[in-house]
Amino acid sequence: MSTDTESVALVGDEVVTNVARSALFAALTGALAYVSFQLPLSPVPYTLQVLGVFLAGVFLGPTWGFAAMALYVVAGAVGAPVYAYGASGVGSLVSPFGGYLWSYPIAAGLLGYVAHGRGGLTPTDEIPLSRLAVGLAAATLVIYAFGTVGYAVFGGVGLVAAVTAAAVPFVPGEILKGVVAVLAARSDRLRAA
Repeated sequence: MSTDTESVALVGDEVVTNVARSALFAALTGALAYVSFQLPLSPVPYTLQVLGVFLAGVFLGPTWGFAAMALYVVAGAVGAPVYAYGASGVGSLVSPFGGYLWSYPIAAGLLGYVAHGRGGLTPTDEIPLSRLAVGLAAATLVIYAFGTVGYAVFGGVGLVAAVTAAAVPFVPGEILKGVVAVLAARSDRLRAA
């Protein structure tokens, strides 16, 4: 009888690291969702979830940024209280605010693709500011497109009213979140982590 105890790696260390990082960014986005409040101009809650989307795209790249936000959406859909105001469940995905949730994986993946390209991850301090700005703008447009259409469809309002209520009031906040994402990308401390 052989007692060979040689270990076998089923997956590489890089995959394990990326799965763990994706789970971390999904959890971060869930925590940021708890920073939720109503703006006087809109019934849509203002949250910091989009900052989590931006950070996932910048730090994880297209594949793992998408995976992190997909994990976030699935976790909330199956009952983890990770959406705005601690909401959860499949009903949140077909609510007037569900379009935003559906957009997060696509937005993070797109931002990661624009920032890093098709190859491996570029060190975040080496990503040109122009690429970060274009990626952040593209991700924001995806989020607003999904969110506005979702609000129009599930909220029973016209598209112009949806844009006015679900997108326009949030532009200044998204710009600020984009600036925070760029500062985080340039932070020596965060890159070393």
